[in-house]
Amino acid sequence: MSETLTPTRVSATPAALELIARIKAKYGSVLFHQSGGCCDGSAPMCFPTNEFIVGDSDVKLGEIGGVPFYMHRSQFAYWEHTHLTIDAIPGNGGMFSLEGATGMRFHTRSRLYSDEEYAALAPV
Repeated sequence: MSETLTPTRVSATPAALELIARIKAKYGSVLFHQSGGCCDGSAPMCFPTNEFIVGDSDVKLGEIGGVPFYMHRSQFAYWEHTHLTIDAIPGNGGMFSLEGATGMRFHTRSRLYSDEEYAALAPV
């Protein structure tokens, strides 16, 4: 008998997981918030947990590398049909995000869910 896995809303590449581990080792407890396109464009931003207030209008999409990942509810309305994969690529990170000084930056890739995956998703 095969086991069916519930699809996730967010995942991370090995490169992103390695960068997350480095950031956690340096800063301790952190969280992600998918930026909606203001100062640093539409980028996944990594903050110390005690320096970012998650509001009632934010939804938790899941965790990557043991770190919670949030997005504003209005932005989620546009992205709810997509799976997000967080990657780490060479370049300058967002000026407010913790990876900024590492020479790497977090990058969001997305793909649409299949009808079957979307139907099987857990609610946020």
